[in-house]
Amino acid sequence: MPRHEFIVVDPDLCIGCEICESVCSFVHEGVFNPLLSRIKRVRIEPIINIALSCQKCEDPDCVNACPQKALEKNEKTGSIKVNEDKCTGCAFCIRACPFGAISLSTESGIVLICDLCESTEYDEPQCIELCPREAISLKSVD
Repeated sequence: MPRHEFIVVDPDLCIGCEICESVCSFVHEGVFNPLLSRIKRVRIEPIINIALSCQKCEDPDCVNACPQKALEKNEKTGSIKVNEDKCTGCAFCIRACPFGAISLSTESGIVLICDLCESTEYDEPQCIELCPREAISLKSVD
């Protein structure tokens, strides 16, 4: 079975600056808009700042929940690909995700899931590359 990498955030280093969200939305959508980000900052005042993204589940509930079969897992990387032509924005996948890592685009009505920037021109996730505190990294799980 291939090793899948997913994003982890060190809560001791994360300061909640939201740069990861801005960078993600710009890389994928061409605008700085946290609502269009595939990584979500969670802040629980006054002590916790963390960002969440797709955890590359072995048997992803989101894929299984999609009635349109618009989600497909890349078996090599573990990333979930969204077929935008099939996605109706029904949000079944959002409700099925145990991590709360999927959102719905406020502009297109299509679901947004972290793909580690595989669908972009970049070789490495830009949230990791541009995090000023180096709080974001990739973790491999067999």
